Amino acid sequence: IKGEIQSVEMHHESVQEAFPGDNVGFNVKDVGVKDIRRGYVASNADDSPARAVSSFEAQVIVLNHPGEITKGYCPVIDCHTAHTSCLFANIKEKMDRRTGKVLEENPEVIKSGDACIVDMEPTKPMCVESFSEFPPLGRFAVRDMRHTVAVGVIKSITVDKTGEMK
Repeated sequence: IKGEIQSVEMHHESVQEAFPGDNVGFNVKDVGVKDIRRGYVASNADDSPARAVSSFEAQVIVLNHPGEITKGYCPVIDCHTAHTSCLFANIKEKMDRRTGKVLEENPEVIKSGDACIVDMEPTKPMCVESFSEFPPLGRFAVRDMRHTVAVGVIKSITVDKTGEMK
């Protein structure tokens, strides 16, 4: 969806500009409230626009999972306002939580307390960024059975080739 910002408001008062961390609302020309859905990201269309990703590499720390996590696990990921199922496509390496030293390459399973690098694939279009580039879109919670079972940060992304913008 493309649109032009008509006005920016903070606490029901119009402002000329907003800064990171400000809680603002904005009106977009020719875009209705029903056109916007959960997980959409506003960005500058001319300067590095937000795009859906086909996959991303993340560092995940398993906090409290009742069993073992294997390749093919598909929990719900909560990242910014998005709430999307993501497939653990490949568990690349298990690592030490404190030092980051690799303990095992291509492990079969990971359990509570483990830290790992994982390739993840969203089941629906999802807009995320690497944590180093844009922290608010680069951290997420892994939820299963209505509980947070893991947390993670995104190391790198692969932009969806269809170029769908959200």
